[in-house]
Amino acid sequence: MERLERHASFGGWQDVYKHESDVLKCSMNFSIYIPSHEQDEKLPVIYWLSGLTCNEQNFITKAGAQKYAAEHKVIIVAPDTSPRGEDVPNDAAYDLGQGAGFYLNAIQEPWSKNYRMYDYIVDELRTLIDQNFPTNKVQSIMGHSAGGHGALTIGLKNPNIYKSISAFSPIVAPSQVPWGQKAFTAYLGTDQTLWQQYDTVALIKANAVQLPILIDQGSEDAFLQEQLKPELLLNACKDQNYPITLNMREGYDHSYYFIASFIEQHIQFHSAFIK
Repeated sequence: MERLERHASFGGWQDVYKHESDVLKCSMNFSIYIPSHEQDEKLPVIYWLSGLTCNEQNFITKAGAQKYAAEHKVIIVAPDTSPRGEDVPNDAAYDLGQGAGFYLNAIQEPWSKNYRMYDYIVDELRTLIDQNFPTNKVQSIMGHSAGGHGALTIGLKNPNIYKSISAFSPIVAPSQVPWGQKAFTAYLGTDQTLWQQYDTVALIKANAVQLPILIDQGSEDAFLQEQLKPELLLNACKDQNYPITLNMREGYDHSYYFIASFIEQHIQFHSAFIK
C-alpha cells in the first residue's frame, strides 16, 4: 500500500491509501479514519459505500463523520465506487462504468474482468484492512444512494460478517427502477432472476436472518419517486415482519448536506451493535 494523504482530525488520522487490487485488476484508493486509541487497542470498523460519480473523497470531505467516529472510537473505511484506469471499461454516461460499479460482480463483457465490486468490498478490502490496521474484525456497513443499495445488499447477504446496516437515500429495488435496470442489464445480462441477488427488496423477501437496519430519506430528494421508492422496501419488510427504522426527513434532499445532518445518528446506531 502507498499512503497518499494524512490529516490530523479530532485526535485521530484521516488517511487515504492506494493499493493494487487482485480482484479488480487495477489500482484502487480507499480512505480510512482511525481515531485516537491505546497502542494495543483493537477497534471495530464501519464501512461507508458512496453513490454514483463519487470516489473515496466525497464522504471524508463532506459528511463530517470524523468527530463522531472519534467519540465512539470506531474506524471508518470509505473505498472508491468502482475500478478505474485507462484499461478499465467505461461508458460516457454517469450511471454506468467508472464511478458506477453498483457493488456487484459483473458477468457480462466487457465488464466482467474488472467490475467485481461485491468481492472487493466483502473479501479483498476487508482482509486488507484487518491485516494492516488496528481492527478487532467486527464491522457494520452503511452507504448513500447506489452505495446505500450496496450496503443493504452486501449486509443482507453476509449477516455473519456485518452486525448492522444503514443507508441514506438508498436504491432499494434496483430491478424496478431505471438506474438499476440499466446497470443490471449491462453487468448481469437480461435474465432478471440474476438481478434478484443484488436487489434489497428481493433479499428481504428471501432472508431468514434479520439484521438491524436504519434508513434516512429526504422528502425533497429529486430521485425519490423515480429511482429510490422506499415504500417498496417498507412493504416488503411489513410482509416479512422484518423490523426496520425508516425516517422520512422533511425538507432534505439527496446531497451531503443531508448526510452531514444525520451521520452522527448512524454512527451511534452502528456503535450499539459493534461495541
